[in-house]
Amino acid sequence: MITGTGAGSVEAYASRRGVRSRLGGLRRLDWPLFLAVLALSVIGALLVRSATFQLLTEQGKDPEGFVKRHVLNLFIGFALGGLVTVLDYRLLRAYVPILYGVACVGLVAVLTPLGETINGSHSWIVLGGGFQVQPSEFAKVGLVVLLAMILGEPRDGEIGPGRRDVLLALVLAGVPAVLIMMQPDLGTTLVFIAVVLGMLAISGAQKRWLFGLVGGGAAAAAAVWFFGLLEDYQIDRFTAFLDPEADPRGAGYNAQQARIAVGSGSVFGKGLFQGEQTGGHFVPEQQTDFIFTVVGEELGFVGGAVIIALLGVVLWRGLRIATQAADLFGTLVATGVVCWMGFQTFQNVGMSIGIMPITGLPLPFVSYGGSATFANMIAFGLLQAVHVRRRPFD
Repeated sequence: MITGTGAGSVEAYASRRGVRSRLGGLRRLDWPLFLAVLALSVIGALLVRSATFQLLTEQGKDPEGFVKRHVLNLFIGFALGGLVTVLDYRLLRAYVPILYGVACVGLVAVLTPLGETINGSHSWIVLGGGFQVQPSEFAKVGLVVLLAMILGEPRDGEIGPGRRDVLLALVLAGVPAVLIMMQPDLGTTLVFIAVVLGMLAISGAQKRWLFGLVGGGAAAAAAVWFFGLLEDYQIDRFTAFLDPEADPRGAGYNAQQARIAVGSGSVFGKGLFQGEQTGGHFVPEQQTDFIFTVVGEELGFVGGAVIIALLGVVLWRGLRIATQAADLFGTLVATGVVCWMGFQTFQNVGMSIGIMPITGLPLPFVSYGGSATFANMIAFGLLQAVHVRRRPFD
């Protein structure tokens, strides 16, 4: 009730209402999710500095160069996540074809002379000034919203998506997956498979589709192996984790050095910025794909457990958001993000401790990167957007 009179009282009342509305919006955020992502980002920045400081010093470059760029990427990423959070995720349906088309155009552009090969994968577009774009990271976001749109449409009298919807989802998901395999980028392709299977299962699709996809994938892998469609070095790199000592200076080098780094940290680690393996650059790409080896050596088992626990909070809150979403579209968006982050976390940690093949996937919210950081933060924003609007009329 407005107790005063005149324009000033009305403006003061409107201002108070606006403040209360903004505070209410902040309260409706999923704060455990936000704090977990923030903590991972801060820890990741410290680990990136540790992994790159000595190397840049020896090269005569700014020893803080990597961490400065990473912090800038984090600020941009949180801004992108905040922008996605305030948008109504339900309106994404109208823009999904555009997002999907842009993602595919980016993946095609990588395969043209615009693309650059970095670390054996032709996955990058170099913009100049030290900036690079990896379209396959943004394709993950496009895949999630695309499948959510196709599989999450309400249907009269049907429990889950019909055959036509499933086939359409598989065909459209297959286009970027094939383009990514042509780079080649096996890690991101495996993320696509995990997302597709997870979202199909939650959408209510018939189990025969899931069994068929798993069986078809196993048959395709066997055919690739039997007919020798992969080069010997590709097979060696993929299987080196089984016995890295068989070729310690070749295909097994990364896996062996990663194990040494993680194991040397023991329970409490050698201390942040005190890693001998990290300082000696024995493990390549420690700021990106092998960031968990820095965790293992410098922070030990306890530090690694903290990182995994924080990532577990992200996945737990994502699952909770999926179960409380206002509609199936929101449930599937959150499910897709959880499948993406969950598989990528397991793969990254697994290849660092020797239980998974080396595929070149960064650790979500921790590893250095521009495109990966932006894509992860957009996914974080999607989770928050679904959570904020978990009631049908929000």
